[in-house]
Parts: sequence; structure tokens; C-alpha cells
Amino acid sequence: MASEKRLPSQQMKSEIIRSIRTALLELGKATKAELSHKLQYSFPTISKFLMQMEEAGEITVSGLDESSGGRRAIRYTYNPNYRLGMAVFLEKNETNYTIYNCIGEVIKEGSLPSILEEDVSKLVMLIEDEKKANPKIQSVAIGVPGAVNHGQIFLIPGYEKYQNLDLKRHIEDQLSIPTIVENDMNAAVIGYMTQRNLKENISLMYLYLGKNGPGAGIAVNGEIVRGKTFFSGEVQFLPQYDHKNFIEALTGDPGGSNMQSIHSVDAISRLVATMTSILNPHYIIFCEDELAPAMLNQIYERSATYVPKEHLPALAVSNLKSDYLNGLQSLGLGLLVSQQIDENN
Repeated sequence: MASEKRLPSQQMKSEIIRSIRTALLELGKATKAELSHKLQYSFPTISKFLMQMEEAGEITVSGLDESSGGRRAIRYTYNPNYRLGMAVFLEKNETNYTIYNCIGEVIKEGSLPSILEEDVSKLVMLIEDEKKANPKIQSVAIGVPGAVNHGQIFLIPGYEKYQNLDLKRHIEDQLSIPTIVENDMNAAVIGYMTQRNLKENISLMYLYLGKNGPGAGIAVNGEIVRGKTFFSGEVQFLPQYDHKNFIEALTGDPGGSNMQSIHSVDAISRLVATMTSILNPHYIIFCEDELAPAMLNQIYERSATYVPKEHLPALAVSNLKSDYLNGLQSLGLGLLVSQQIDENN
């Protein structure tokens, strides 16, 4: 018999439920014996929770195994539409959102003009309206172009109505929906790694030059680096020249478009060399709509003038919007699988 993990009863219940959901979503379908073996919980414990989840409509019977002489084992599958999540990413020019199920299928997507310069009540109204139309929404993941500390936005230049706002608490207080708030580039890193199933020992930086000034998401050994004050990734402040930091080097050169391109290549190459020397990551990712392939090659060659080429990471481009969305969905899914069984459903 599998040994039970020693946890307080409520914590154990939450852990067992989360583990069963995660396993069924990963495996597609499984028997009680398979879940007991994989999760190291006893057969009676697994049976008890599967019965509760079946009664609530969260799992369904998908068939019976072939008989090996005894009773045929029941095989269970998770109902991916039992709970839904909502992902919202707030940008300078627009607000995008999706509603998705527990296997990442998009049920609905939409966009509207940016609400970053408006009162947060506009965001609350958007979520509330979608929740009324889709009552199964049980988590919200929000991405913002700013620094976030446990749901509180403490650096978001140009958007005073969101500055120092505890957005997680505000949404949960107003709508009673479990909410997570994440920096846009951290979410993009999570999405990039999730889509490519990158291993835990991978380290990378994802750089956005963009509309709100440059920023980066950083992962070391598969974990997001947030730093002592959650300031990690604010590369715009990185000093590069005698009188210029990174953002000033990207935006302040007066030499025309060609000179600007040359100067940008050098500024980005210095950043690549800095990250190589400090973190030695496997990858540095750029947004595909910001850098042409020829410029990527120039950055690689220029970076090699600052650090030995054999230590440079692979340089690649990716679709930021897709990575961002997938990262938010991954975070929201974490909230969904951790919720208690709805015994009143």
C-alpha cells in the first residue's frame, strides 16, 4: 500500500485534489490503481476523492479495462470544461483576453481599447461581465507591463491609476474569484518554457524592447527570478555607456536610422554580454516583430567581441503575444487545479 504523506488534514485534502487533477490532465485517463501508484496515496484515499469528484461532475468514467480474471478496472478522465479560467493582458494600445478550459482550449477571445489609463473599475467590469456570461470561470490571471510584488503593482510608468495598486486583492474583494497578477515578461517566460516543455535546468532571458520601454523576464534553472524587491528584469536602468543606461542607448542616438540600427545592435549586444557573464543562460529570446534575422546575426557577432563566443547563449525570436497568453493560462490553470471540490455543484 502506498504510504500517506504527513500533512495537516485540510492541507492534505487540497494536495490530494491538486495531485489527482494534475495527473488526470497529464495522463488523459487513468485507473484508481494507476493514480495510487503515481501519486503515492493509498487506494482507499484515491477512491474516496474520485467518488467525490465524479459526483460533482468534475471527472467522468471513460471506460473499463480488459479483464485479467477479476473485476474490470474503471478508467477515469477529467472534464476539461468543469472549470474555466480567464486571462487578461493589459497593454499600451489594447486589452486582450481569453477564456479557456483546463486543457488550454480557448473558449472565447476578445480585445478592446486599452484600459490602462482608465480607472480599475473598467477592468473589474470586464471580468464581471464575462463571469456572468460564463459562470464556470473560477480563476483570473492578469498580465501588466510593470513590476509586481504578490499582486501589488509598484512600478508601472505612465499609468498612475495602477501605480501601487494591489490588483490581486482588489479583484478578489470585488468579485470573489481567485486571481493572480504577473509582470508581462515573466508571464512570457513561463509561456515560452511551457509550450516547449523546457527542462528544469534551463536558464533564459526574454527581452522586450517595446512600447513601454525595455524589460525582461529571467528564469534560472526553470524558476522565474524576481529578486529581493521583485525588481528583476528592469533592464532599462542597466548602465552601459559613460552617460547612458540601456533605454537611453536604445532611444537617444541622433545619427539617423542607419546609425540608430548600429547603435541599437551595440546596446543589445552589451546586454547579451552582460547576461552571459553573470548568468550564462542557455537562451536569450527576442520578440519576432522587433528584430529581423539579419539583426539577430549582427547582435551575435557583436556580442562575441565582448565575451568569448563559445559561452554565448543561443539567440532566438518568438511570438510575444502567444507566449504571454500561454504563460497567463498556465498561471491560471495552477489556480484552477488547487481549488476545493465543489460539493454543491
